[in-house]
Amino acid sequence: MRTCLECSEKIVGREDKKFCSDNCRNAYNNKINKDSTNFMRNVNNKLRKNYRILAELNTDGKSKATRDKLLSKGFDFEYFTNILQTKTGNTYYFLYDQGYRSLDNDYFMLVKKEI
Repeated sequence: MRTCLECSEKIVGREDKKFCSDNCRNAYNNKINKDSTNFMRNVNNKLRKNYRILAELNTDGKSKATRDKLLSKGFDFEYFTNILQTKTGNTYYFLYDQGYRSLDNDYFMLVKKEI
């Protein structure tokens, strides 16, 4: 007898079915995918916010913005997902596919990586 991974009720239907209903499937997946600590939740929220800010300011795939403009929208320079060092020595900081690098006079080059 097969039982639901979420509520342990008997499962009727296909052999490979793991849940008795969509509600149980959603509840189970929400439980295992939720951020386990406040620290994780806070970091993920900052990454999402930084990503939204870059995407909003960089609609054309390549643009410039000032430090003040980024900071006024709430951008936090301490949170990014990866760093790219180019052959020419430029350092880009990325939030997934949205990136930036420092230019002169407190300007930043915003770029979008083609995926």
